[in-house]
Amino acid sequence: MPDRITKVTTKSGDGGTTRLATGEIHQKGDDQIELVGVLDEANCALGVLVQFIQPRYHDQLKQIQSRIFDIGAAVATGIPQPVWNAETETISIATKELNATVAPLKEFVIPGGGQASAHAHVARAKVRHAERVFWRVASDELRSSGQGAYLNRVSDYLFVLGRVVADQEETWQPLKPT
Repeated sequence: MPDRITKVTTKSGDGGTTRLATGEIHQKGDDQIELVGVLDEANCALGVLVQFIQPRYHDQLKQIQSRIFDIGAAVATGIPQPVWNAETETISIATKELNATVAPLKEFVIPGGGQASAHAHVARAKVRHAERVFWRVASDELRSSGQGAYLNRVSDYLFVLGRVVADQEETWQPLKPT
């Protein structure tokens, strides 16, 4: 495969614009560019999580990272790939299997519980943000591709993963009326 990225600093974005894979030039503040950016943030948070979590979860997390790159590519090109239902089912099964290993919740979990768990919750929140932006700005073709559902399932997976790897889990203590 030939090199795809040979130059990082192009200076073409110095004026507040960027070019998508289609060749279209967009303002860096455009919604489509925002979506690409929040997907990148989610992917970076997953990369940090991989550094703090047991190796048995690495393959699944790196697979998710690749799929988030795929979603970013679909946003940048406007061409979704028709594989998202299978990907969503795969992550749903992984979530169900993990969830079977923890006790049912009586209250909301307070994010934290150790380094790996805290990073899982940050990644979850970043993926949820990407999902919200996706539904706000994605084209009809992207919306119907199943990518939004995939992002939703990934955040579910990360929530459960955060519970599984927690050193200790604390739950919300609701304010009680006096």
